Amino acid sequence: MIPTRVHGVIDYLVGIVLILAPYILGFADGTAAQWVPIVIGVATLGLGMVTRHELGLVKIVPMTVHIIIDVASGLLLLTSPWLFGFGDRVWWPHVLVGLSYIVISLLTARHSPVESTIRV
Repeated sequence: MIPTRVHGVIDYLVGIVLILAPYILGFADGTAAQWVPIVIGVATLGLGMVTRHELGLVKIVPMTVHIIIDVASGLLLLTSPWLFGFGDRVWWPHVLVGLSYIVISLLTARHSPVESTIRV
């Protein structure tokens, strides 16, 4: 299992990579190819900041809910080239990161040590 602290680091790194990828890889063209990873990247950073794990700034979202959202985001990213019609131009970054994020999320511990100390 991937510890929740490591998952938190991965969240922040993936969020930044998703935001920058369209510009670095040359598909910042104002279409869904650009905006899907940017929106998911911003959402990933925001979710990481409000998750009940070691790197969350405001510990609101339980780790299990975080993982479900990560898997859904990964599936959206993975399928986005065909859902939004840009698969003929660019697809591999979306598929690679989407699939990786699904696998990482499924291999992450379901509960953070931080969660046991939080009372809601």
